[in-house]
Amino acid sequence: MTRPKLLPVAALLLLTIAPAAFANIYGAVRGVVHDPQHRPIQNAMVMLKAKSSDWAKSVTTDANGEFQLNAVPLGDYSVSVASEGFAQTSQAVTVISGSVPVVHFLLKVATASANVTVSGEPDVAPTDSATPTTLVSRLDIERTPGASRSNSMAMITDFVPGAYVTHDQLHIRGGHQTSWLMDGVPVPNTNIASNVAPQFDPKDIDYMEVNRGSYGAEFGDRTYGVFNIVPRSGFERNNQAELVLSAGNFYQTNDQFSFGSHTERFAYYVSVNGNRTDLGLQTPVSKVVHDAANGYGGFGSLIFNVDPSNQLRFVTSLRKDYYQIPYDPFPNDIENGNIAANGFQAQYPTLDLRDGNHESDALVNFSWVHTFNSKVMLTVSPFYHRNGANYDSSPADPTATTDHHTSTYAGGQVSFSANFAKNNLQAGFYGFHQRDDQFFQAIFKDTPSQSFAERDLASGGLEAFFIDDKFKPVSWLTLTAGMRPTHFSSGMTENAISPRFGAALNIPRLNWTFRAFYGHYYQAPPLLTVGGPLEQFCTANNCGFLPLQGERDEERQFGVTIPYRGWVLDADNFQTNAHNFFDHSCIGSGLCLPITIDRAKIRGWELTLRSPRIAHRGQIHLAYSNQVADGKLPITGGLTNFAPTTPLFALDHDQTNTLNVGADVSLPWRSYASTNVYYGSGFSNAFPGNPYPERHLPQHTTFDLSLGKDFGERVSASLNALNVANRRVDLDNSQTFGGFHWNNPREIYVELRYRFHY
Repeated sequence: MTRPKLLPVAALLLLTIAPAAFANIYGAVRGVVHDPQHRPIQNAMVMLKAKSSDWAKSVTTDANGEFQLNAVPLGDYSVSVASEGFAQTSQAVTVISGSVPVVHFLLKVATASANVTVSGEPDVAPTDSATPTTLVSRLDIERTPGASRSNSMAMITDFVPGAYVTHDQLHIRGGHQTSWLMDGVPVPNTNIASNVAPQFDPKDIDYMEVNRGSYGAEFGDRTYGVFNIVPRSGFERNNQAELVLSAGNFYQTNDQFSFGSHTERFAYYVSVNGNRTDLGLQTPVSKVVHDAANGYGGFGSLIFNVDPSNQLRFVTSLRKDYYQIPYDPFPNDIENGNIAANGFQAQYPTLDLRDGNHESDALVNFSWVHTFNSKVMLTVSPFYHRNGANYDSSPADPTATTDHHTSTYAGGQVSFSANFAKNNLQAGFYGFHQRDDQFFQAIFKDTPSQSFAERDLASGGLEAFFIDDKFKPVSWLTLTAGMRPTHFSSGMTENAISPRFGAALNIPRLNWTFRAFYGHYYQAPPLLTVGGPLEQFCTANNCGFLPLQGERDEERQFGVTIPYRGWVLDADNFQTNAHNFFDHSCIGSGLCLPITIDRAKIRGWELTLRSPRIAHRGQIHLAYSNQVADGKLPITGGLTNFAPTTPLFALDHDQTNTLNVGADVSLPWRSYASTNVYYGSGFSNAFPGNPYPERHLPQHTTFDLSLGKDFGERVSASLNALNVANRRVDLDNSQTFGGFHWNNPREIYVELRYRFHY
């Protein structure tokens, strides 16, 4: 164990005295206002209004007719311009983090019957970013079948290409090391494969921005995906509360009570939730046995505008979840029996196991946002995060294992943002101190003398500085360059410098945007794997433990965004080369330990398509990925069997083709229908020929449906059916949380929402 160096201590001191830090949920909106002769209009009133809430901001144009609105949270907005003697005009605009969309207004001379003119299609395609981005709204989450449930990942998997759940873990672009950000501030978690549920309850989310690689230096080092959350704030409510109740098969229920409101200066939102089901994790066979799950949690958000230049934001989140580990009840199948199909050697025997996993998470996040003027902003964001995962076996198990692991993080992010005519500069610091506490025990019923227990404590820290600049030499070209030096210290010390370069080229008139990116990433390792008695036990059984090292990635990517009359088509090609690729290896039916493997090569094509509201009623979305995820031994860290170097092999979450097609249609009588069709070509097969002969397991397709209706302003109800046709297939035969993994059977539930004012 090592003590943190002076650098993290100094950084934490800086957090307490600095005036503020830039929170990455923010962008800006810039524009110019002209009259019919293209002369600038001075002192025109510009109003920016959120489409999903009462959040608004205003400014007046300068002598050149120009304006800029800074500190704009990501989301969908309407920009209105009014000036005496001219007709009021409005445009739609979408803001993503770090972007500065530019809007142009040509005001017409007012007439006696002049009305507000809405011009242009929604500007949902950023033209100044090299990052492929998917923006999911609160309405998307509410209407997508199954997406609003506390433990659902559908808000990600239904909209993001190459995103899927296999062996109960979310994967994107062939990896599962992703970052969650709240209000633009990272939620640190260096552990691997210890948590199943999403970081936050989807019902508490206003917008979720999903970035897939090509990040600027300010976005950290989790290569595969970044989930940037804008929480419910209270600006979308006016002394209003909502009760959500649901009930369905497998005795499932998913409930929440929330309330919130706002004034011009203050907004608050608070929620509590609870859930339970008899169908929690993916089962090792088609039969559902010992698979109950339950959980509860709470969320709170406070925003206070001290004055026009200072804003305080506070977010807290608490949740606890419990999962029974499902088992295979059939004694003579490929997992449990010594039969010819498995070479007379049981693969993952779980017949007598009754394991369970408790997860807990607590987050406190504070931000002070200070704007010096319309172009310069500074913020400070200290945070505290505590995450726990406790795996327990029944004492009656042949091998009763216990793994209790708690990680505590304290730190913050400080950043500076400045937007000028040709530059968008961001610079700052991110760091945390971490302390881990792990208890591991194994009791062998047949050989009690080999039983053992150990407790490990470790501490460490990470500090990263970043600087990133978007330079626009001309209006149609954006060049990005950044650097992220990182220092990690614990039982070992590692340093990395991650350069990143990108370009976005916008074709005038067509408005097509071509982009390219090259960059490096460093992901710090978990502080603890296990050693001591377990290491001695492994040595006696021809296995052992190697020190965990950080993952180092190299990414290349190019793509194009094509908007047409409100439709947006986005295509990209990427390749990620990883050294010390983070993965996990399991003991028994689900006790998983972090490992790193020597190499991984992940490459693919991605396509997304999203329509506008067609005939003011329907909207379509599509997400497709063609991807190959290969790895190469040896294991370089964690639990290892000292296997020699191998050629590239398919990782256990490799799936060549993944497709999601969904639609949301508004029907008469204030009702709607929402659907999603998922197709997967099959994950890699760990045992070719037993019983499936191919390199990959069978292809699979599921269809989800949601039907809803509003009964007045207070009551709405929906009927949700997941996997309507009840198509079942063995998704995965790797060893995580119960051995093999089948997709979930048909689920049907009803949801009732009741809203009232207080």
